[in-house]
Amino acid sequence: MVNLALGSTQLRATLPMMTTTAKSRRYPRISLPRGMYVAWQGAGERVVSRVATLGLGGVFIRALDPPPVGDIIRLYFEVPGGEVRARAVVRSSIQGEGMGVEFTSMEPEARGRLNQLLRRLLRDSCDSEAGDRAHSPQP
Repeated sequence: MVNLALGSTQLRATLPMMTTTAKSRRYPRISLPRGMYVAWQGAGERVVSRVATLGLGGVFIRALDPPPVGDIIRLYFEVPGGEVRARAVVRSSIQGEGMGVEFTSMEPEARGRLNQLLRRLLRDSCDSEAGDRAHSPQP
């Protein structure tokens, strides 16, 4: 478990990264059990939801009534160093659970901030896992 403070929000990430057998992914994803908040807007009003998984290629957003596959949405969320604004396409939509979205456009500065956050979470997780192994009893 990795803890990271984002302003007034405490972010907790669980690694190892989620793996999927059905699809190969270009970028690793990090599970955020406590989630971080993301504001998103499709054709309707702006909604604030929690992020379940995060990667450089996209996010899974918890939402009871997500837009259908193929819809374009705009996303806004905070990371250390500033805000990330992106456009994304809905790739999976599960009523009552949420949606997986793929980033389609993002300013280079925002991508850099997101990349730094992901690297930090991965590095911190590897450090904490190494410490856990060093302190756990050997069989």
